Amino acid sequence: MEFEEFVRKSQMLEMTYHVSKEVYDAFQKCSCDMNPLHTNKEFANKKGFPACVMYGNILNAFVSHFVGMVLPSTNVMIQTQDIQFRRPIYLEDKITIKAIPEDVSEAVGIVNFKLKFYRLAEKKSELVATGHVQIGMLKDKR
Repeated sequence: MEFEEFVRKSQMLEMTYHVSKEVYDAFQKCSCDMNPLHTNKEFANKKGFPACVMYGNILNAFVSHFVGMVLPSTNVMIQTQDIQFRRPIYLEDKITIKAIPEDVSEAVGIVNFKLKFYRLAEKKSELVATGHVQIGMLKDKR
């Protein structure tokens, strides 16, 4: 896919993810993070949260999937990414990522996407995080 076509097909992309028990367990196993905010409901309640707060970096894993599988080409590589967490996420939340190209450099094959993460709730959505991901287009080695 040519760079111009990639940018054209990437104008407004979104994908919804589920913070399921399987996602939570897999992330916990991979990270070995047993902080009580994420693992102990009583501890989370004492800190003012209604339930255990999910690992924020689960959103980074969703971005990885988004870049590798949702963008209109698999010839991409993440170069940088950042997320600003605005609200906690919880087990069983449905999170929609919306991505819009913000800066494009055809000369070096880079696209910077602005990311917004929304929790889907009854008849409304709530912004839980924002961020950016910079991707580079991979070229065939000759």
